[in-house]
Amino acid sequence: MRELVYYVAVSLDGYIAGPAGQYDAFLFEGDHMEAINKDYSDTLPTHFAAALGVVPRGDRFDTVLMGADTYAAGLPDIVSPYQHLDQYVFTHRPHDPADGVTFTERDPIDVVTELKGAEGKDIWLCGGGRLAGQLIGEIDRFVLKRQPVLFGAGIPLIAPGTYAPRRFDRVSTREFDSGVSFVEYVAV
Repeated sequence: MRELVYYVAVSLDGYIAGPAGQYDAFLFEGDHMEAINKDYSDTLPTHFAAALGVVPRGDRFDTVLMGADTYAAGLPDIVSPYQHLDQYVFTHRPHDPADGVTFTERDPIDVVTELKGAEGKDIWLCGGGRLAGQLIGEIDRFVLKRQPVLFGAGIPLIAPGTYAPRRFDRVSTREFDSGVSFVEYVAV
């Protein structure tokens, strides 16, 4: 069965972006980038991968889920950020159609249940924190790119909610000279 994987960069103090949605404090250079390009090429925005000369392999993910604010980070220039993936944006805002992007007001849990029941590769939860909070019971795996920065405030990894405690086991940790570490957890 397909897994829902929350693969995301996170600051030491637990934020995936700063107060205004900024993420430019995260490190985009360093030895951890080689691991991203090699092991997580599916998560590179199409235009960014092309600029790096990286071809997304399509071996890990074939679908990406985003909240409206995560999707809006590339607008107005980039309307289809992951052209190599099926893209779902959960929003109540009107959007112009974009090639390969499905805008939906449906319950994210219903959509994920359908996606998990269909054939395919894993499903990448790209962000944001509110969407992760809505889908917390559906997340099978976390891959956290722990960054050596502090934001002090901003968008939390998971929005506060009324979900029940749930255990995850750490299955791997990779440390990089850049100070970034990848930590992977799987639901018990």
